[in-house]
Amino acid sequence: MLRRAATLLLPLGLPLVLAASLVPASGAAAPTDARTRATPQVALTSWSSYADFKAGTRTGLKLGRGQVSMLAPTPRTVAGRAYEAGTWTSPWATPGFGATALVPSWEATTPGRSMVRIQIRGRGADGRTGSWDTVADWSRTNRPVKRTTYSGQADDLGRVSVDTWLATTAVTSWQVRVTLLRPKGSKNAVSLERVGAVASVDAGTPRPTSTPGPGVGTVLPVPTYSQMVHSGHYPQWGGGGEAWCSPTSTAMVLGYYGITPTPTGIAAGHADAVVDHTAKMVYDHGYEGTGNWAFNTAYAATLVGGDSYVTRMRDLREAEDHIAAGVPLIVSIAFGRNQLAGAPISTSNGHLLVIVGFEADGDVVVNDPAGATNAEVRRTYDRAQFERLWIAASGGTAYVIRNS
Repeated sequence: MLRRAATLLLPLGLPLVLAASLVPASGAAAPTDARTRATPQVALTSWSSYADFKAGTRTGLKLGRGQVSMLAPTPRTVAGRAYEAGTWTSPWATPGFGATALVPSWEATTPGRSMVRIQIRGRGADGRTGSWDTVADWSRTNRPVKRTTYSGQADDLGRVSVDTWLATTAVTSWQVRVTLLRPKGSKNAVSLERVGAVASVDAGTPRPTSTPGPGVGTVLPVPTYSQMVHSGHYPQWGGGGEAWCSPTSTAMVLGYYGITPTPTGIAAGHADAVVDHTAKMVYDHGYEGTGNWAFNTAYAATLVGGDSYVTRMRDLREAEDHIAAGVPLIVSIAFGRNQLAGAPISTSNGHLLVIVGFEADGDVVVNDPAGATNAEVRRTYDRAQFERLWIAASGGTAYVIRNS
């Protein structure tokens, strides 16, 4: 599985708006009827430029070109440790519909023992403003405070479910707040380069299969890695095998860009040790797994020169635009027995794989990490079948990792 079994199917669905978009936090149960969901409403808002960050409110931070960083931080205690903190709060974002879920995504630099804290709040149609809910504490180094999410916090207008904020009732606007933290007395250059969130709402109207477009006949040379050859590896990071479809997919896309970081803390002799390394770097200690969507893209953002974010798409036609531009997509699906012809596993309640291209007839070419060996990872799936499963399971969720 890409993600842990879900306790509910998230009410999310989205077309791409602005530069990015995102996904729901809890994994989706295998759909019994993959034609019952559609994703017509989504709005992603993100901030990344000087003008963007200037439009927000900052405390203890200074503006730079495409970032905010420490200026005059104030004391803060986190997990019993003394930190210096500065905070940036976004303007209110208005999606134009009543959103039922928000998924934040960010790009940050966290050297040494620095970190960032991501919080979300919503506002209802009646003008009522909810409390700030902490979604995650994140750092690339994972010390001394472990990378984690905070599921729960069920109060007023919403609650947190791993990497997604779920509205109790639909909200008409939202804010994100990012706190930059570094140990007291340090000079660590912690900074925020980009933050945003996707707002979405589901619909239940079935839709026809999308018509093939500019991606047909294009297959990108993405390397093939099998998650299954890592079965039993590193129980402290999920144990490999079926649990590692997300980091395996992330490692494949990074490898496509020629990015293969030297594995650290990985025993000698592991095949494709970069997969073990990626699992370590994206592991979420809050829900105890490697399938946190935003943690995967936040890690990738520290390595690529372009954008890295989670999004949702209305159909495979939108995915084709990325393939035509040379950008593979990591997508989240789920399926029951006999629902995905040619799949290397019979069923999954949450699985990630890489769309690497399209056949001339529009069928989907993927790197499915559930293949038993690297040689069995490349697959072709029927377009209509795959699209229905993708939309039904996750509302068209995808990681977009783009190198400059």
